[in-house]
Amino acid sequence: MIQLLFFVVFAEAFVAFLLMVKIGPLRELVMNGLDQVKMRKGTVLTIAGTMSVILFSNWISIVKIQNKGAKIGTMTPMDQVLWRTHLLEASLMGFSLYLGFLIDRMHHHLQKLINLRKNGGSSKKEVEKLEAEKLQLKENEEKAKEEINRMQKEISNLSESLKKLKLESKEKDKKIEVAEAHVTSLQKQSADLLLEYDRLLEDNQNLQAQTKNRQFRGHHKD
Repeated sequence: MIQLLFFVVFAEAFVAFLLMVKIGPLRELVMNGLDQVKMRKGTVLTIAGTMSVILFSNWISIVKIQNKGAKIGTMTPMDQVLWRTHLLEASLMGFSLYLGFLIDRMHHHLQKLINLRKNGGSSKKEVEKLEAEKLQLKENEEKAKEEINRMQKEISNLSESLKKLKLESKEKDKKIEVAEAHVTSLQKQSADLLLEYDRLLEDNQNLQAQTKNRQFRGHHKD
């Protein structure tokens, strides 16, 4: 029993040493082994409970032997051997349980550290991705600004062209109004000329009629 306990204590101390000091891939192998062991949590708890019961039994035996020696006044050689044996077994079991608890905590914290490193790596990648997206957005923003400036220039040019066209249209409207006024004036002059022509034509006809009458009277007198 004592040899087995010594073997367990040395094995646990070696595992704890491998967890504390990284030696090649041994830490990863130990972590994977502990993961497999923790998957059988019921078995581990059963072993730990059994060792705790044996430890408690050994302490009771030690107390009984001490009380027996106190009553007699001395301990027999057999009681001394049993007392030392129980004390050694109890010490080894207690140390073994302590090392088991220490290994469990070290495995737990190393697992957290590995997860944090993984998350940190993924977070770093996400940060780099966000930085790249930020640069892309900045480039797109600059392109959009250039496009907006170009469109504003085009709008400004179109506005100037529109103003010019409006001015030209006003000038043409004025010219059309002047032309229409001129046409109206010409139409009035034409109407006046037609009236004057009709009057002159009527006067001419009257003169011709008077001339004919005079000629007719002269012939008649002759």
